[in-house]
Amino acid sequence: MRKNILIIAANPTTSTTTGWPVGFWASEVSHPYKVFTEAGYGVTIASPKGGKLEMDAMSDPFDSSQYSAWDETSKEVLKDAVFTGALEQSVALSNIDPGNFDAVVVAGGQAPMFNFEGDGGLHQFFSSFFQSGKPTAALCHGTAILRYAKDAAGEPLVKGKRVTGFTNGEEDDADKAAGTKVMPWRIEDELNALGADFVKADNWQSFVTSDGNLITGQQNMSGEAVAKEVIRQLEK
Repeated sequence: MRKNILIIAANPTTSTTTGWPVGFWASEVSHPYKVFTEAGYGVTIASPKGGKLEMDAMSDPFDSSQYSAWDETSKEVLKDAVFTGALEQSVALSNIDPGNFDAVVVAGGQAPMFNFEGDGGLHQFFSSFFQSGKPTAALCHGTAILRYAKDAAGEPLVKGKRVTGFTNGEEDDADKAAGTKVMPWRIEDELNALGADFVKADNWQSFVTSDGNLITGQQNMSGEAVAKEVIRQLEK
């Protein structure tokens, strides 16, 4: 039977540090989407609230900034009417039956750093999915979910687990490029404080690690590798 993957992207919001409109990072949805669909998997795009999703502008390969103009995969996928339709009307997480999915990937972007904190439904969904033993992945700033997810005993799910995510060095680079502090907190610091074994590669290098069925990707360059690790676990 065909396997089905759930990609969760953050709903759009406004950054409390910069005042910018923020959302998901294009490649962190488009790259996994392409890998999964080319492998013959079904893909559903969901969000905590449902409805229209917005890319962080600098992640849009067609944006006038040209920051992500190199991203040929996103250019290709953004011309796919099925994919763009899914972004226009993402499925609300409350309408998702986790039993219908074989794996989940939480994408990043700037918005998770601002609107994941108060979303208890998202925290519980991620924790329960992980506890079911199925591949459970988070990518880049999507690893913000690990600051809030708890295990069955109420302990931080990430405690004692080998994980990665957007690094302090990459935050330094982002702040320098923007000329301002971009994020309200830092994933590397917070996950270490919760007892995680946080590991990383050089800045902006694709890097993925897994601890059992918990899969994490360092940043936006890691979307394809995260998807391939999900497939590896599903097919083994």
